[in-house]
Amino acid sequence: MLSEHKRFSYSGINTRRSFEWPRGKRIAFYVALNIEHFPFGEGGGIDLDRETKPWSQRSWLWREYGNRVGGWRLANLFDDLELNVGVIVNAANYSHNPSLLERYRARGDEMIGHGISNGTKRPIDMTINEEIRMVAEVTKIMTEAEGKRPTGWLSSYLTPSPKTPDILSNAGYDYLLDWGLCDEQPFWIKTEGNDILTIPYPIELNDQPAIVGRGVSAEEYANMIIDQFDFLMDLKEAQPVVFPISLHSFIVGQPFRQKHLKRALSHILARRNEIWVTTPNEISTFYRLLPKETQLR
Repeated sequence: MLSEHKRFSYSGINTRRSFEWPRGKRIAFYVALNIEHFPFGEGGGIDLDRETKPWSQRSWLWREYGNRVGGWRLANLFDDLELNVGVIVNAANYSHNPSLLERYRARGDEMIGHGISNGTKRPIDMTINEEIRMVAEVTKIMTEAEGKRPTGWLSSYLTPSPKTPDILSNAGYDYLLDWGLCDEQPFWIKTEGNDILTIPYPIELNDQPAIVGRGVSAEEYANMIIDQFDFLMDLKEAQPVVFPISLHSFIVGQPFRQKHLKRALSHILARRNEIWVTTPNEISTFYRLLPKETQLR
C-alpha cells in the first residue's frame, strides 16, 4: 500500500464547480517578493553559480545585495507599475534592515511569514516543539512590527515539516503557500484543528530555481511569465485560476534582470481591466466567502 499524506483528496480541475473572482474575472494575478536574511558566517542559503556549499562570504554578500539595493529598486518599480505585492519576509529582517520593510509597509503591501531566517534550521529538520516555538516567535515579531498578525505563511526553502499545517492552524494562520505548488486554485487541507486554506504558489515561475537552479536568462524568464499569462488568457471556458510569480530581491533585483521583469509585468498589467491584480491574503479572504459547495476540499 502506497503511503498517503491524508491532507486532501485528488481533484481534476475540469471536474470542479466553477466560480468567478471579483467583477467576473477568471485570473487572479499576484506577485510574491521574498525578502530574506542569512546569518553572517553560518551555513545555508543558495549560492549564485554552484550547488550550495558551506558558508562563504561571497555568497552572503551576493544575497545581501537584495536588502541593500535590489529590494529598494524593486519597490520603485512596483510604484511605477501601481502594483501591490505579497512580501514573504524572514523575521530576522525586522531587526537587520527594518527601513526596507517600512518601505513596503508604506506601500500597503502584505507581509507573509517566512520563518526566522533562510540560513537557520529548516522546518523539516526541526522537532515539533522547535517548530512551534519558531512559528510563535515569528508571529510575535511580525505582529509587534506591523501592528497586526500575519495571515499567511511560506516555510523557508519550501521545506515544511509533516506537522507544519497543524502548527500553523493552531497558531491562527488563515492560509499557507507550502502546499500550493500542485494546483492553480485554492483548496482546503485537513489539519488536527481547523482546516487551513492553501493558496497556489509557483515553483516554475520562481526566479530562484529558474535563474539560479536551471540557468534561465533574465530574458527567458520574462518570456516564460508572458507565455504563461498569454496561454491562460487564451483558454476557452477556463476555470478561474490563480497565476502567481515568485521573486527574490537579490536575484531579479539585479538591474539587468529588472529590465526584463518590467517588460513582463507591463505586458500583464496592460490587461489589468481583464484580470484581478491582488495579493494572497485578498485571495484567501475572497475564496472563503464563496458558497461552501464551490470551495475545493
